[in-house]
Amino acid sequence: ETTRFHSPNILVRCKTADPPNDHTFSVSPFLSLGGIAGGIEICITFPTEYVKTQLQLDEKANPPRYKGIVDCVKQTVDGHGVRGLYRGLSSLLYGSIPKAAVRFGVFEFLSNKMRDESGKLDSTRGLLCGLGAGVAEAVVVVCPMETVKVKFIHDQSSANPKYRGFFHGVREIVRTEGLRGTYQGLTATVLKQGSNQAIRFYVMTSLRNWYKGEDPNKAINPLVTGAFGAFAGAVSVFGNTPLDVIKTRMQGLEAHKYKSTLDCAVKIMKHEGPKAFYKGTVPRLGRVCMDVAIVFIIYEEVVKVLNKVWKTD
Repeated sequence: ETTRFHSPNILVRCKTADPPNDHTFSVSPFLSLGGIAGGIEICITFPTEYVKTQLQLDEKANPPRYKGIVDCVKQTVDGHGVRGLYRGLSSLLYGSIPKAAVRFGVFEFLSNKMRDESGKLDSTRGLLCGLGAGVAEAVVVVCPMETVKVKFIHDQSSANPKYRGFFHGVREIVRTEGLRGTYQGLTATVLKQGSNQAIRFYVMTSLRNWYKGEDPNKAINPLVTGAFGAFAGAVSVFGNTPLDVIKTRMQGLEAHKYKSTLDCAVKIMKHEGPKAFYKGTVPRLGRVCMDVAIVFIIYEEVVKVLNKVWKTD
């Protein structure tokens, strides 16, 4: 009897001599490893996420508080110390494991259904599986997690911050706005996460298939995996940063100014111009490239280790 884990989706195939059937099932406990990897990455790169969010919330009409990335960092450290750059970190940490579980779990389920007879997943089907995974993670985890994060970061820039910590902030949001308050900007979040994962898994699947050529068992060096992941992350940043800006505005403390996702987009274009849709691109690019590279490297290496140790004869 042989047990194998397949990449890019963690899967176990048990082939038994009696009866002669193939049994396929998910390995959900190992999905949390992706969440742990994501948690480590978030702790390292969160300051870039903080700066990106502040720049996206900074409206030209107000007038803007920050002259750029360096000025945003300087003002934050001067006013709140280095810890200020980690405001809102807890919401992403608490959500990292369930987000990874939903993302890779749904991608595994969909890709297992869409592989061809040889077990290969082409880039188009990889895009569709990524889209499904992104939409699922947006609805189940990302929207409430991102809403809390944005409100925390926005709250710090106000004259009298009202949130004393993660749990106090969540209680206040639910008390004043109800559960709907944690699901602001759902449409924009679904569009952003869906396009995020569709682009990333499409690029990763395309690059993996190109690299392996006619040999599906060809090993990929972790550095190559990291480079592919960073490139996939960069493509997604340039492809959907406008949606990220709209999502951030819809989840901020002044979200009441917008009637809908479309209304938010129209007002940004009208009052700030098209360049506003790419606010925070540079810090987001730095974080996302590192994020995707790290997660895919760890994910692939865990699969390799499991293939070596999870065997019975």
